[in-house]
Formats: sequence, structure tokens, C-alpha cells
Amino acid sequence: MRRKIAKFSILPVLAGCMFFSFSTREAANLEIEGYSTSNLDLNYTVALVEESELVKDQSLERALPELGKSYVGFKEAVGFKESRGNYQTINEFGYMGKYQFGIGTLELLGIYNSAEFLNSPQLQEAAFYTNASRNKWILIRDIARFEGKVINGVEVTESGILAAAHLAGPGSVKKYLRSWGAQSFSDAFGTSIRNYLKKFGGYDTSFVEPEKNPRVNIKAFRA
Repeated sequence: MRRKIAKFSILPVLAGCMFFSFSTREAANLEIEGYSTSNLDLNYTVALVEESELVKDQSLERALPELGKSYVGFKEAVGFKESRGNYQTINEFGYMGKYQFGIGTLELLGIYNSAEFLNSPQLQEAAFYTNASRNKWILIRDIARFEGKVINGVEVTESGILAAAHLAGPGSVKKYLRSWGAQSFSDAFGTSIRNYLKKFGGYDTSFVEPEKNPRVNIKAFRA
């Protein structure tokens, strides 16, 4: 099944870079609130735009800042893979924004208004951080156990684990790691946990603080 190619603008990507390049966790306006821990192992899929269907744009790549292996580099790499950095795209399966969140995942993070989400790059950046924080908490023991190990020919790193959890959900990543790759997961387009462990390995994600029950403070993003 072919995927729709979303229109892309360089301005939202640069805005996202600037938002976190000059921000701390506090500036992201994240508020920790409680929600049921029964949802912690929920599996969900983030659908992606296929790279082979994207038109190569070398001028765009040159325009992006050199972010290296920092947290900002990590999130921008994930965002580029997910949607080519388009904050307002919705794919044919209903996944939204730069990081292609499903509504179920957004609700876990305290976001219930999809229109508000799509129209706020800052809210989308906060959602990405909050989700990564949640996933890091769930997978903290697996990160400690498997980081540096090689599974299916790929070295496991913290950033690879967090990216894979964004794709497949922390529950699926646990199963993959604890089965040493025997219990795999692929989304509807064939993107696998192994793909993400490899593609997003080696970034410094120490910026992300693990939190058990993080939720986005929506009021902080409203005028």
C-alpha cells in the first residue's frame, strides 16, 4: 500500500529546532500529573512516510542546522523520518503532525483536541518529549540491561530504544529485547523495531528525564 506524501515547509522544521535548541525541560512547560498505570504497556503504531516515495531535497538538508547526535538532533531526525518535518500533516490512517502521533497516544499524554495539537508546533514538541519521558520510564530497566548488546546485528542504544518505542510502543520493544529479537514488530508498512534501533542509534538522549506519569500542561500553550 502506498502512502500519501504530505506537503512540506522548511519553516516549521526550523521552528522546531529553535524551540528546543534554546529551551530547557522547564521551558517546555511540562506538568507531571497522574494517570492509570494500566496503560503503560499499551502498544501503538506510529505510521511513517516512506523514504523511497519522498523526493530528495538536498537544498533542504543543507538548510538544516548541524545538530549532530544531541537530543535536538535526535528529535529532528525522528520528525524528518515521520513526516519530513511537517507539523500539519495527517496521513491516511489518521496519524498527525510532525511526529505522526495517534489520538490514543495523545490522550495518554493529556491532549484531547486534535485541531489544537496540529496548529501548535510547541505543543507537538512538548508531546514528543513527554512521550519519550514516559517511554524511558517504562523501559529504564531494559535500557540498562540491553544497551551495548547486539541483537539481530544491531547494537542497542538508549536512543534507538526510545525511537523504537515511538514507533511500536514500549510493550513491543520490551518483547523484542527480552526475546533477543525473536518477537519482532513491524508497522503496516513493514517498518520494524530493528529498523529504528539501527537508524536512530547513538544519539545522546540523556536530556530526557524518565517520568512515570507525564502529561502535557495544555494550558501553558493557550493564549
